Amino acid sequence: MAYDNDNIFAKILRGEIPCDKVYEDDHALAFKDINPQAPTHVLVIPKGAYMDMDDFSANGTDAEITGFMRAVGQVARDLNTVDAGYRILANNGADANQEVPHLHVHVFAGKNLGSMLAL
Repeated sequence: MAYDNDNIFAKILRGEIPCDKVYEDDHALAFKDINPQAPTHVLVIPKGAYMDMDDFSANGTDAEITGFMRAVGQVARDLNTVDAGYRILANNGADANQEVPHLHVHVFAGKNLGSMLAL
């Protein structure tokens, strides 16, 4: 499957759709989720056109991968979530219910998030 340049995150990266930005650098953009699932809920996306973690880990440059992971950590620090704790989540593909075909990591914090999965 090819990357869809019309997905909502691609449009956000191009400035066609606004976002509530909390962080940006050469490799990543982070913004508040429009439908938050926790008191703190931020999405961190790479600036490159990667569909999911599989695509990114296979095709991203070392600089992109390192920069993106450092951005996730920086966002957590900037949001003052480190001491109390936070969760990061990346859905990958249909069975994980990935809704937007652009890699994105959710950063959740601000309350006890409970167990990881309710099955």
